Amino acid sequence: MRVRYLVVSDIHSNLVAFEAVLNDASPFEAVWCLGDVVGYGPQPNECIERLRALPFQCVAGNHDWASISKLDTSDFNPDAVQAALWTRDQLTRDNWKFIQELPEKLVEGDFTLVHGSPRHPIWEYITHPGVAAQNFSCFDTAYCFFGHTHEPAVYLSLNEQDSEREELPELVQRTTIHLDRHRWLINPGGVGQPRDRDPRASYMLLDPQARTLEYRRVEYPVEETQRLMRAAGLPPRLVERLEYGW
Repeated sequence: MRVRYLVVSDIHSNLVAFEAVLNDASPFEAVWCLGDVVGYGPQPNECIERLRALPFQCVAGNHDWASISKLDTSDFNPDAVQAALWTRDQLTRDNWKFIQELPEKLVEGDFTLVHGSPRHPIWEYITHPGVAAQNFSCFDTAYCFFGHTHEPAVYLSLNEQDSEREELPELVQRTTIHLDRHRWLINPGGVGQPRDRDPRASYMLLDPQARTLEYRRVEYPVEETQRLMRAAGLPPRLVERLEYGW
């Protein structure tokens, strides 16, 4: 039987989006989560507990650490700070401990898992080929999954000095990516707060035997997450941005 792994990032306390992804991706062997399980959204405990109910591997993200006072929020915008403080007040003791114990980096076979980048796993954004090129020397596996930007992207290392970015086709469902002999940096996009002008939850399915990735988007009832955010008193800008994918 072929084994598939669900690769997700930036769930951001959006259980409605996370459940849509889980339903759309099934069946899969386990979840590989690239951090920021919490932050911004209205259901931090529920998202952590849903993840923990599955076979999973997970690394820490900056909003995860902010929610347990492990990271200074001085570089956060005011809305993000407010959401982090709200999340901090919601977390159960058990879920606080879960976040506290998340590693910054994991290696699963040929794959490295980080949130920001292999060079700076918690905070660095990989947003263009120049930053990607500087990061290929910072991991030893053939492939590295990262998140943090909330935008799906692929960077290929063609040689030691260069990198090349391949944009995923916009709004195209079930695009298959073949992992060849090059080294790769791969971002599956954001589940709970996409920022590529597409409000649908973004994720990837990995088939390690066939060396393929399947890129997917799935719709979810954004208005339900927005209703919960308003009821929790979270910042209006965070509520509104979900329907626009930014």
